[in-house]
Amino acid sequence: MKRHYGSQSMIGPLRIVMVRRPDESFAVDDPLVWHYTGRPDLEIAQQEHDGLVALLRQAGAEVIYHDEPQHERADAIFVFDPAIVTDHGAIMLSMGKAQRRGEEAAMAHRFESLGIPLLYTLHDEARAEGGDLLWLDHDMLAVGLGFRTNAEGLRQLREALSGIGVSAIPVELPYYTGPETCLHLLSLISIVDHNTAVIYPPLLSVPFWQELERRSFRLIEVPDAEFATMAPNVLALAPGKCLMLEGNPITRRRLEDAGCEVVTYKGNEISLKAEGGATCLTRPILRDGK
Repeated sequence: MKRHYGSQSMIGPLRIVMVRRPDESFAVDDPLVWHYTGRPDLEIAQQEHDGLVALLRQAGAEVIYHDEPQHERADAIFVFDPAIVTDHGAIMLSMGKAQRRGEEAAMAHRFESLGIPLLYTLHDEARAEGGDLLWLDHDMLAVGLGFRTNAEGLRQLREALSGIGVSAIPVELPYYTGPETCLHLLSLISIVDHNTAVIYPPLLSVPFWQELERRSFRLIEVPDAEFATMAPNVLALAPGKCLMLEGNPITRRRLEDAGCEVVTYKGNEISLKAEGGATCLTRPILRDGK
């Protein structure tokens, strides 16, 4: 039977991906409450999102929408965070940002409608967001520990993953500018090709950098000037084929010099104002390969 879910990779060719088109809940009246830099313009945000979806389809991905109402949950457009999808089903996470709690149940309903089994649901005091979860390879998940993902979240993830042959290693995250800022592990690193990653070294932990070196990763560094415009947040559409936010010319050139094909999307409303890049806006459901 043909697979319709399974995504234990950051770079396998993207075949099925879930997105959520911005709606009225995204155009918040008080952007400071959501730590946005300004009130999103909904009409422009929808146009930008449609452009992003067009690029995903051009890359050969089937795009599935998550349309369940998410009243007063502005961040629900960032569908990467409430879950991860393994070869054996979805693990439903538990959001570290209090305003986002409830997104998990809505996504679980959508997965069930798609015939994706729920492998595990984080519970009690466990907290983990998808932005802190990075597949180093098919059987190894790096878990960022910071303000959005805690030690109990890591423990329960290990419990969930142990039965399917996957290990998880912790990666401590820095304080940076405090708990209100959205600093995920994937704010600092994206894997874009076989053993190739784009990183922002100043905020990366030394032990994790050493782990990447041990794994013989080629590391492409993001300059300071482009960290704020989410240059490390790159979605691999396939090995060496990257989708990133426009306006990061130095990082784009470095990726291209490393042999990557790069396409960019416009995201003034959906990304720059709301602190979420190409990875955040997409939830891979199926990637080819192991």
